[in-house]
Amino acid sequence: QVQMVESGGGSVQAGGSLRLSCVVSGSMYALAWFRRLPGKEREGVAAYYTTSRNTYYSDSVTGRFQISHDKPTNTLYLQMTDLKPEDTAMYYCAVDSGPRFGVRWFEERRYDTWGQGTQVTVSS
Repeated sequence: QVQMVESGGGSVQAGGSLRLSCVVSGSMYALAWFRRLPGKEREGVAAYYTTSRNTYYSDSVTGRFQISHDKPTNTLYLQMTDLKPEDTAMYYCAVDSGPRFGVRWFEERRYDTWGQGTQVTVSS
């Protein structure tokens, strides 16, 4: 059974940086970060596939965010730089313990376990 503990959210000014962490234990084929902006649906931000070590990013964060996985500590990170007010959201880590072939990385239905969420607020 997958267990997850998130941390690292907070408030920062535009242009600043934050790093989110998610300690994950159990079977994992793909790991991802999603976010829910105020009044909007949850959206995929970045994903990491543990077998291929491939990473994927949404267009809105490419070049500013970096996803990584530290295997010895079972920790998934999301390093966020050059933060913008439009990055303000609740961020969630997610695990695909499957694998679920044919489901794209940014689709929520790919992931079967979700963290509790951590709030990121970026002020202008």
